[in-house]
Amino acid sequence: MSKKPKWVVEKEQAKRAAAAETVWLFGLHAVRDALLNPKREKLRLMVTLNAQAKLADAIEASGIEAEVIDPRKFNPPIDPQSVHQGAALEVKPLNWGGLAENCIGAEVPRVLLLDRVTDPHNVGAILRSAEVLGASAVIGTRHHSAPETGALAKTASGALERQPYLRMRNLADTITELQNMGFLVLGLDGEAEQTIEGALEGKTHLPVALVLGAEGPGLRQKTKETVDQLVKIDAAGGFGSLNVSNAAAIALYASLPR
Repeated sequence: MSKKPKWVVEKEQAKRAAAAETVWLFGLHAVRDALLNPKREKLRLMVTLNAQAKLADAIEASGIEAEVIDPRKFNPPIDPQSVHQGAALEVKPLNWGGLAENCIGAEVPRVLLLDRVTDPHNVGAILRSAEVLGASAVIGTRHHSAPETGALAKTASGALERQPYLRMRNLADTITELQNMGFLVLGLDGEAEQTIEGALEGKTHLPVALVLGAEGPGLRQKTKETVDQLVKIDAAGGFGSLNVSNAAAIALYASLPR
């Protein structure tokens, strides 16, 4: 029997690891929204008696059997510093599907792409803004981006259950794919000469994708070379910079048709 190539073995191992992956969500809001999401595969629910009472309707709707635990012995496998409010739910990561099915179809599609934004609190806040402002999807990368975690879900305040969050293999390839779908792809860069509004003058009817980099390093060179244009947020002051989640919300709002 011939030995499998190393890359085949590694691919099979990664597939098995992904299949076995689970996420622990915590906090009343995040747990409630996951319980009420029919697309979310729920595995185990741990609650205190108080949290069970507050989540009674969601628990009943989900059909899951809750493990009621004494608050003094409530010790789910999450960071001990997490504000869990007596509720923790083990789930499988959501599968949103592919790029085209999420990014095409809206009347005026808007997409956010994240270039190595790894902080789960930032990504959670971006998902929340994306949901409020009607983005079709938020897209990160499989590596060097924030995966689904309890901290991300808590910051997203329920948006993780409703806002498509895709993690693609290669960001530059994803940008090219969006361009081929007809998207105008703009990269946020503080050194850019053109503002978002200026770049989109007369073009807000087009599908638009906005690419944001991590605070500090910003967009990678390959990303800058792949986008259609680099743009900046029109700022009143001549110094300072925005948190990436704030920048995402402002950029998305600035790109919408008026």
